[in-house]
Amino acid sequence: MINIQRFVCNMLQENCYVVNDETKECVIIDCGAFYPEERQAIVEYIRDNQLIPKHLLGTHGHLDHHFGDDTIYKAFGLKPEVHVGDESFMSSLTEQAAAMFGLQLENDMPSVEHYLSGDEIITFGNHHFKVIETLGHSRGGVFFYCEEENIAFSGDTLFRNSIGRTDLGGGSMFMIIQSLRHICQLPDSTIILPGHGEQTTIGHELATNPYLDR
Repeated sequence: MINIQRFVCNMLQENCYVVNDETKECVIIDCGAFYPEERQAIVEYIRDNQLIPKHLLGTHGHLDHHFGDDTIYKAFGLKPEVHVGDESFMSSLTEQAAAMFGLQLENDMPSVEHYLSGDEIITFGNHHFKVIETLGHSRGGVFFYCEEENIAFSGDTLFRNSIGRTDLGGGSMFMIIQSLRHICQLPDSTIILPGHGEQTTIGHELATNPYLDR
């Protein structure tokens, strides 16, 4: 059985997820914690539940999904794992902070531990995530799909009744539409946990989302 705890973070209301199973091993997905209370809440949740962090995963390389990487590194020694297509974003988080948010990062960000590729399998406890490439919002967008539990973490590729923007660096409307056509092959009952907003399902999006087409 899998357990998912969502934390809504930073000025863009980004979703960070802590996911564990009965073994207590967990993964942290998109740690966008910016404010001190957000950082503290995630660390305390992991420690209070005696979880064992195994991976710090990023659905893509935009900074609002990585503000808290330094906190996870300091607390648990994990560095981020992100698709190789967003290597340029991950190597320029300080520049992103200035250009996109008008901020100067106060802490050094950890380097990337491992660059992911499509169809790679990530293991924690008794569960597996398959990395599905969903390029278009950026060059390194991915879904983390858990077939055993019929859930997928979609980052900023797919939202409830919408999709991610494609006008940022590395974005492509053509590519995101291709990605959406691919993920539409997942079962209709697949629960989608996005990078912003509320959860949805593939079936709901096929019925209501104008961007999705089998």
